[in-house]
Amino acid sequence: MPQNNTITPVQAGTLDGLFYERTMCSADDVAYIQYNKQKKQDKNKTWEKTTWNEMAILVGQWQKAISTENLDSGDRVAILMKNCKEWIAVDQAALGLGLVVVPLYLEDRPDNITYILKDAAVKLLVIQDISQWGRLRESCTDSEILKRVILVDASSDKLENETNQVTSAQQWLPKPGPVLHKRSGKATELATIVYTSGTTGKPKGVMLSHHNILSIAAPSAEGLKIKDNDLFLSFLPMSHTFERSLGYYLTIMVGCRVAFARSIQTLADDLITIKPTLLISVPRIYERVYSKIESTLLKGSPIKRALFKLTIQIGWNRFLYQQKRSRICLSCFLWPLLKRIVADKVMQKFGGSLRLAATGGAAIPFPVAKTFIGLGLTLIQGYGLTETSPVATFNRIDNNDPRSIGHPLEGIELKVGDNDELLIKSPGVMMGYWNNHAATAQAIDSEGWFHSGDQARIDDKTGHVYITGRLKDILIMSNGEKISPTDIENTIVIDPLFEQALLLGEGQAYLGAVLVLNSEEWVHIAQQNKLDPFNKENLQNKAVRKQIVRHLRTVLHDYPGYAKIRKVILALDPWTVDNDILTPTLKVKRPEVLKLFEKEVETLYS
Repeated sequence: MPQNNTITPVQAGTLDGLFYERTMCSADDVAYIQYNKQKKQDKNKTWEKTTWNEMAILVGQWQKAISTENLDSGDRVAILMKNCKEWIAVDQAALGLGLVVVPLYLEDRPDNITYILKDAAVKLLVIQDISQWGRLRESCTDSEILKRVILVDASSDKLENETNQVTSAQQWLPKPGPVLHKRSGKATELATIVYTSGTTGKPKGVMLSHHNILSIAAPSAEGLKIKDNDLFLSFLPMSHTFERSLGYYLTIMVGCRVAFARSIQTLADDLITIKPTLLISVPRIYERVYSKIESTLLKGSPIKRALFKLTIQIGWNRFLYQQKRSRICLSCFLWPLLKRIVADKVMQKFGGSLRLAATGGAAIPFPVAKTFIGLGLTLIQGYGLTETSPVATFNRIDNNDPRSIGHPLEGIELKVGDNDELLIKSPGVMMGYWNNHAATAQAIDSEGWFHSGDQARIDDKTGHVYITGRLKDILIMSNGEKISPTDIENTIVIDPLFEQALLLGEGQAYLGAVLVLNSEEWVHIAQQNKLDPFNKENLQNKAVRKQIVRHLRTVLHDYPGYAKIRKVILALDPWTVDNDILTPTLKVKRPEVLKLFEKEVETLYS
């Protein structure tokens, strides 16, 4: 049963109904905590608190302003902003008027954003500042569909040369005071169109209803045992459905507080300042911390390395005992001492109050998960897709196998279909793809099963679900061996030497890899080989490549012989969203990497 303070999907009805109910029952409680750079000189005021009642007033302002734009129910409103209370105000104001919200990634390429604006026929765009608008102005000013562009962080005097289409929120919003609008919407209505990453082509618009999202947020809150006194630190983009559903709508449902991190660059400082109890992240964040720990240990004394490894192993043994998968071992009695002198010092980097960390969006490498669990962190891995709103499964706190994606949420059915594909039947399964009936029919069969594209197995005894591969990403070598590149790539990038990796070998006799090296580690390698690290031609040096291949043998020692990498292509320039090699959700576009290194790949296998 939900906590007394939790709002059920039935009580909420819609996502805007959920917000309205929360403002009614928790009016004076703190809802959001946000950094105010205008008051950075006063440390006591830099992090400002906003109550639910104050949020209701802010949403009312936006609702009043949007209602003057002559938009019809179902029209699309796009948000291109950083995580902040204004993002939520725009979202709730639009939903409360029966409009459909299209979230956009701040770091996305202008051509991708323009495509989405046109494909979704967006009429109102709310954007962060004039620099963001500058990237889009040329492709958007001649749009016959886009009627209004609102800049949140821009004064009206900076927009003197803009058309009447563009205005500042400062000038456009009415004075505080309008009453929050409450409507009688239907749960089955379209609430949002979320565009997928598009690793192999143009992104597709996933249509999610109010019911889709509410039906997933409720069992997620219950299963993860989220409490109304929890403090959540929000740093994944709100345009990411994982963050939006669990870090935004779920927190409203339960009534806990949310603090918005200033940026990824300041995340380490914000964790210490905010001291969150809850954290939701993609694996890359944990991998980076893990790599930093490994790099620090390599530079430290053998005693420190041994002590850290002992802590992890004993912490892991203790975890297995708590999960009732092993007997208590005598060494576990050393845990209180090791916790105090080793584990607590690492956990202080997360603020010292973290009781639960969830990870999703991609598989977390087992060594990374084992390390953090061994340090005493309750780390829960889940699984889902934008098309499933987004959660389909997650591990439970008292039944946690970090190698698996856990068990299905309450009300969700799973089965393994042809080619071991994981099929999902859930109230969170999307309404379909926007303007793409063919893709919808391909993804959802006649019996209502959503085809995930992921291969899986379900353990008959424990019920745990394990992802074993990806249908479209499988490499088939010339000897017939089938390899899932994702696992190997994830194992490579947790090593401090590597920033990014892409596995090669389709139709070939052996595996190769394109590797982006850590620039600091590259300097050490170059110096060891008496080479100039600033001359990129030295990345082609045979001795360097052989050294990297030898190092990979150690990194991949747990993989079978046919999965060993024999040749490498080395690079220093990172793959980013701006150079169109990463999607906004930081997934690698394999075709783009292969195109970029086309000549090198040909040489590698010539």
